[in-house]
Amino acid sequence: MSQLRDNYQLLQDKDIVVAVAGPDSAAGFRDYWQKEELPFIGLPDPRHKILKLYGQEIKIFKFGRMPAQALIDKSGMIRFIVYGNSMADIPDVKEVIRNL
Repeated sequence: MSQLRDNYQLLQDKDIVVAVAGPDSAAGFRDYWQKEELPFIGLPDPRHKILKLYGQEIKIFKFGRMPAQALIDKSGMIRFIVYGNSMADIPDVKEVIRNL
């Protein structure tokens, strides 16, 4: 999430709202957001309801949920989505913006 934080102004300039859903509890999200000083929205999803809607995979042998990034337009349509194969498999923010 550091690349989202580091490129947050660029994303705002493109009128992109960043919302991150993750499997942590509300308290876990709050603590992490404060510690990392994240300027965007964090959505705790301990029951994985949001993550399942967008097809994020769980891989037990790779220690949990694989990263997924989606661009969803203002009408709710997915315009771009990337599913990672490992925790290191996250597209660069500039690559995501090029796909707008």
